[in-house]
Parts: sequence; C-alpha cells; structure tokens
Amino acid sequence: MSAHLELTQLSKVFGAGPKAGRKALQQGHSKSELLASSGYVIGVRDVSLHIEPGELFVVMGLSGSGKSTLVRMINRLIEPTTGRVMLDGVDVTAMSTRELVALRRDKMSMVFQSFALLPHLTVIDNVAFGLRVSGVDKKEARRRALEALQLVGIPEVADHRPNQLSGGMQQRAGLARAWVTEPEILLMDEAFSALDPLIRTEMQDALLDLQRTAQRTIVFISHDLAEAVRIADRIAVMAEGEICQVGTPAEIIDNPADEYVRAFFRDFQPGRLYTAGDIARPVDTPPVGEPVSASSLLEDILPRAAASEAPLPVADDDGNIIGSIERTRLLQALAKGRDA
Repeated sequence: MSAHLELTQLSKVFGAGPKAGRKALQQGHSKSELLASSGYVIGVRDVSLHIEPGELFVVMGLSGSGKSTLVRMINRLIEPTTGRVMLDGVDVTAMSTRELVALRRDKMSMVFQSFALLPHLTVIDNVAFGLRVSGVDKKEARRRALEALQLVGIPEVADHRPNQLSGGMQQRAGLARAWVTEPEILLMDEAFSALDPLIRTEMQDALLDLQRTAQRTIVFISHDLAEAVRIADRIAVMAEGEICQVGTPAEIIDNPADEYVRAFFRDFQPGRLYTAGDIARPVDTPPVGEPVSASSLLEDILPRAAASEAPLPVADDDGNIIGSIERTRLLQALAKGRDA
C-alpha cells in the first residue's frame, strides 16, 4: 500500500520555543534579519505540499535550503513550530509518543545518508530487525528479509557483516531494511549522496525497480539535479526554507518560476530528460527502418540519428508507430528542449 501525504503551512524555527518561534514567524522577517535580531534560525517556512499515493516526490535544493529539516518534520524527528502533517487524514503532529512509535514502526520508514547498519548483526539480521521488533517470528522475518535482499540485488551477502560490504552494498542493505516492513511512506534523506557516481546510478535503478514492483509514497531529498530529474514524478525546489516551485521535471525546466529556479536548472542537458515520444511528430506514412522506443532518452538515440539521413520511426510500447524524428528536430531539441 501507499499513502496520501498532506503538509500544511509547516514551519520550523531553531533556537526558539514554540511560542517564541510562532511570534518570530508572524513578524515576517527574512531568515537573515531574524538571525541578526534574535539569533533564531528559520529552517523551514510555511511549506504546504500535497503528495499523491505512490508518488516518488523529490525535494531538492542547496545545502541549508531546509530540505532535510522538512523531511524530518514528516515523521517528527524534528518537531514543527507550526503546521500540520496529515497521513491519510490522520494528524501526525497531534500523535502521542506511543502512536508516533507505532507510525515509525509500521507505516513510515526512513533511509539516511549514513548506512546505519548495526555492526554486530549480519546483513540479513539487520534487514529483519524491524520485523522482529514488530513481533514477526524469526523464520518468517528471515524469509522476508532474504526476499528484500533479492529485490535489491544482494542476496549473496545475507550472512556477511556490514564491515565486509562496499558502500553501495551497505546502502542496498539499508534500502532493503526500510522496504521489508512494507511501509506506506518511505523517507529518503540524501540516501545516495555519499556514493560514487556509478554506484549512485545503480542505487537509483534499484529504487526505481522497487517502485515498479510495489509502489510506495516516497519523499526523496537530494541536492543532485541529475538524480532528481532522473527519478522524480514531481520535484519541489527549496531555497531559504521556502518552496520556490513544484512540478514535474519537464514543467520546471520548461517554465521555471523565477530566476533562482532558472539558474538552478540552467546547465541541465535536455537529452537526459526528454524522450523520443516527447518530440516525435505524427506522420501519414511511417518511415522505413528499425523504430526507436518512445521512452528512449534523446541522448541515447543521437548515434542512430547521426548515422542516418532518414527520419527515425518512433514506436510505443506495443510496437505501434506514433511518429518520426528528423535529425534537425532532434538537434534542436537537444539544444533547446522539447518545444524547440
């Protein structure tokens, strides 16, 4: 199952109690003004988000933008100064300590940048740990843990200790541990940021494979533009604790809300976002030749286009020709985006 998540006017002021924090927010000072006048720090200010069930929602921004504070308010690792978090109509911000423990155990898992595996347990026992705490018997917990390790591609290290694993394998184990409890919400705070680029891409693939297998509602924190565009259904861009823009990757790149967002995405290559289906034009007579998939990225079909004077046929998942792409059209799109 996946869940619907609603954040309403969430704010966090560090260095102040709840009453002083609310008063500071009401004064309307900027982050720098408030810091200079009172020593208080605005971590997040007035954030409202609607996250759909099964959505992979990425919150991105530079260091200090408030994205990690925001995700930690969802499960109340950080207590909000103001605002509400609603999970399927239930107010998380009003939960008792006992209810909050049950929420984190049964419905909401989190993956951190640090792998946080228990060094004295084997990998499979680490993955099964949450199940055992929930009362699942040892045999069933081990079966489900092994299944989760298979899903992330490392069943062969089940009986190894964490210190015997590479960083990428440790993070796969961490992802398996979060996934095995079948949470409705998965929170991922810079989960892949410490990994080498190649391993990071492999982990992104692993996450997308898991999401195709059993959709969860995922809130993914990242400062990596390419990562956000690659995995997100939608992106929220943050700066100075506030949301600048929310939209699909294509919506934000095509129509940035302001100069900050425009600058943030300025160096992004359209060939890594748009697909053949995005720029294909309808044809009455399908061109001759082996078609490219409508889901192929533009950068991946460039070699085919460069080697052929003829337009490339474009086919949908069922093999039906939906249009074609001329070489000049492809080059224009690579330079300017889908609407070239």
